[in-house]
Amino acid sequence: MSHDTGVRDRLVLLAGGTSAAGRTAARALVDAGARVVVVGSDDARLREVRAEIPEVATERCDLTDPDAVDALRARVHAARGRVDGILHLVGGWRGGGGLAGQSDEDFAFLLRSLTALRVVSRAFNADLRTSDAGRLAIVSSTAVDRPLAGGANYAAIKAASEAWVRAVAQGFAKDARDAGRPLVAAAVVFRVKALAGLEAGLAAAFIGLWGQDAEAVNDRVVTLVPPVC
Repeated sequence: MSHDTGVRDRLVLLAGGTSAAGRTAARALVDAGARVVVVGSDDARLREVRAEIPEVATERCDLTDPDAVDALRARVHAARGRVDGILHLVGGWRGGGGLAGQSDEDFAFLLRSLTALRVVSRAFNADLRTSDAGRLAIVSSTAVDRPLAGGANYAAIKAASEAWVRAVAQGFAKDARDAGRPLVAAAVVFRVKALAGLEAGLAAAFIGLWGQDAEAVNDRVVTLVPPVC
């Protein structure tokens, strides 16, 4: 039996969770006793996830489409109940070529990550606020602190995503303050220089959010670094 980290029996949604990082997080969450829904847009990759981790549920959804996400929320509620946690993994990278290489096409591709974050966090906001331990986390980049010309599009989207999550965090705090109750929901930004090789660390850090008071982690920006060999 796994050690109870506080995530046991929680319902956690991995948005864009068919990636290597998503699969690692799904396995770790299942091992910790959580109930997991992996959401993606590619049927083949969702089938691969189910084959690798049969304990998880999968949902196909365009997370940039508000109507589709509302329908997703209705399906999840009907089958499994309220969502307690969301890890946003919708992303990707495009760049290079200096400032002149920052094309509108690349920006539009990267913008899908921010759009999905906005849509999903709004749709499930009530779930996280009414959970007794709601958690929202995104993966951002250290490029926000030191943006380069060749990654200007990418850094701009990540900076906007961080601003959105910190606004969600302020909303959690205000809701608790206005209701005269302790803060129980938290929104957190995880920054990485590169996600490859940090999948297990990200999974552990996300699960670890349930082992800490919401006051201690809400509106925090946490930089994850590779383990020292």
